[in-house]
Amino acid sequence: MSSAPTDPPGFELPLRLLLAFQVIIDDLHAEIARQGHPDMRPMHGFVFQAIGPHGTTAVELGRRLGVSKQAAGKMVESLERIGYVERTADPADARRKIVRLTARGVDALVRSARIFDRIRDDWVRRLGADQVRALEGTLRAMTPDDLWHLDMPGWFGTS
Repeated sequence: MSSAPTDPPGFELPLRLLLAFQVIIDDLHAEIARQGHPDMRPMHGFVFQAIGPHGTTAVELGRRLGVSKQAAGKMVESLERIGYVERTADPADARRKIVRLTARGVDALVRSARIFDRIRDDWVRRLGADQVRALEGTLRAMTPDDLWHLDMPGWFGTS
């Protein structure tokens, strides 16, 4: 008697996607630590993306991350202490402070981009280019177009 293959339970798909994310991020952080950024944490990448190339205010940062202004302020203080961000006066309104990436923060982003490319290349070597492209295409079809709609801190937080 042959048994037909059964589909895995529905909960396995999100867990596998989350595990794949974790494997990629753990690989990235091990490498970025070797390249001179041992203080980088997974949360920092989300913060850096939310700050953006032109900087932002703590209020806007909190909104983008889905956290309170106070929580955003604590993140900024922590990142400022380790040299990844700085607060400067807004040229348009001296009462406002703009949070910007420092040269060290930009360096971490540039290195991260290169490491992500290397990780993708590793996946291509292991799985084949066609399979990686098909996976990426499938994920694009199933997710929003806005790549930066990553309110992970707010989403994983409690409300």
